[in-house]
Amino acid sequence: MSARNSQANKAAARERLRAERERQAKKDKLRRQLIVAASVVGVLAAAGGVGAFIMHLNKPTAWEAAKSAKVVQPKNTEGENGTNVVIGKPTAKKTLELYEDSRCPICATFEQAVGSNVKKDVDAGKYKIKYIGATFIDNADNGEGSKNALSALGAALNVSPEAFLEYKAALYSAKYHPEERDDKFAKDDYLIEVADTVTALKGNTEFQNAVKDGTYDAWALKMSAAFDSSGVQGTPTLKMDGKKITAEGAENAPMTAAQYDAAIAKALKG
Repeated sequence: MSARNSQANKAAARERLRAERERQAKKDKLRRQLIVAASVVGVLAAAGGVGAFIMHLNKPTAWEAAKSAKVVQPKNTEGENGTNVVIGKPTAKKTLELYEDSRCPICATFEQAVGSNVKKDVDAGKYKIKYIGATFIDNADNGEGSKNALSALGAALNVSPEAFLEYKAALYSAKYHPEERDDKFAKDDYLIEVADTVTALKGNTEFQNAVKDGTYDAWALKMSAAFDSSGVQGTPTLKMDGKKITAEGAENAPMTAAQYDAAIAKALKG
């Protein structure tokens, strides 16, 4: 091979090597650009995720939102915000004020022992019931069951006063009332399960949707506020004509049917 051809071949080889190096350099540059771009997207995505997380933390809970929500009054209620719940025959001259918290275990004991006597008297027209619902047990343990059950009672009251009374009795029943530390009423599905034992509420889509949607949450808070402003310190508390009804020789509500009948007979005479 001539020296001229040898030099040409070497020059061609060098040119091919140079071109290959340029192509590789371009590929490396593109790869670095893609890595940087991906990193930027990742950082932005992470920042967006953090922002979304922070927004989620700052988002008010359903019960916090209910504080400023428009109050939907259940049917069969009266007064401002519908917190005046009176059930019974219009001809009844006396009214029994009944203060209860749905999670209250003593209220459950009272209802299981005396509830049927109360219903019998109301049906007979001896007196009406004015119900005042409390939620102070939720405040004690940061729970939601008292409020949620009260809201569900509003949904039952919207169906009928009878459905309200039957549902209240079911919530307090030995079968369904949970231990005080078990915030079971905070679960909508459980409240609906209990409601299915009440004929007027069983499979009642309107009632179920009201429970799930929290239709009467704001009303429940207003009712709770009415209890707080009543001056009553505990539940169950019974009053008639502004006077507290207690068991004979005691300062607490009557907890047996016999104690209740005696105390009510005395209150009706007064």
